[in-house]
Amino acid sequence: MAYYDKVDPVTADYVAVATTAEIPSGTRKLLEVDGRAIAVFNIAGAYYCIADVCSHDDGPVAEGELDGNEIECPRHGAHFDVRTGKVLSFPAIVDIPAYPVRIEDGDVLVGLPPAEH
Repeated sequence: MAYYDKVDPVTADYVAVATTAEIPSGTRKLLEVDGRAIAVFNIAGAYYCIADVCSHDDGPVAEGELDGNEIECPRHGAHFDVRTGKVLSFPAIVDIPAYPVRIEDGDVLVGLPPAEH
């Protein structure tokens, strides 16, 4: 299931998902956190996180070809910006979730929406 909520970096709950050594420059890590399929990218030392879901058909997007900051969905060719989740081309017309990322003491932390209490 895709979650399309916007995540405020100030109120997000940050979760450690990897170490910086596990995601060297030019690579990505796919994982599941709190039932969300996500992908963390290291692009020239900057870390970004998106949901691993194409808004066109809910298929996985993160295994697609990365060109700069743009990823192409391997199923139908929609393009997204991994920095923001913004859709860049058809057949998708809806942005995908992007999550804030922090680096603390060599750990990669991803900000998820605050848990409802």
